[in-house]
Amino acid sequence: MRLFSAFCKLFVAVGLLVALWGLSAVDPSDRRAWVHPVGGPVRILQFYASAGILTAGESARICYSVENAKSVRISPMIQEVFSLPNHCLEIVPEHTTHYTLLAEGYDGAVAMKSFTLQVEAVEPPPPQVLEYAENVRRAAAGDQAAP
Repeated sequence: MRLFSAFCKLFVAVGLLVALWGLSAVDPSDRRAWVHPVGGPVRILQFYASAGILTAGESARICYSVENAKSVRISPMIQEVFSLPNHCLEIVPEHTTHYTLLAEGYDGAVAMKSFTLQVEAVEPPPPQVLEYAENVRRAAAGDQAAP
């Protein structure tokens, strides 16, 4: 009976080790993807900005839609992007910027789309006239300024 108990413990220990080894061999490359499509090429369905032209300091949204993508990147790096079917990000660009979306498929193929978002500089307000030249001339001559 003692031999049987020791054999059972050894069998359970070996079984646990094999299970742990099997779990360590699984590739957790993209933990955010819940469903991995069985086929089809990677495609970028949409990639656009909510505005065509911005003034410096204004915000816009960059939206994208991908299909069969294992990973998605936007250059220049904005923030973490996800391989979601539809997603939008809030941006506040300081100058005209060229954005590129790269989507990598499960087969290693890459799809790419890009656009340029124009950002115009803020025009300074027109200068305010504080004194007229006539008032400056009179003051220099010692006369009273006209009201």
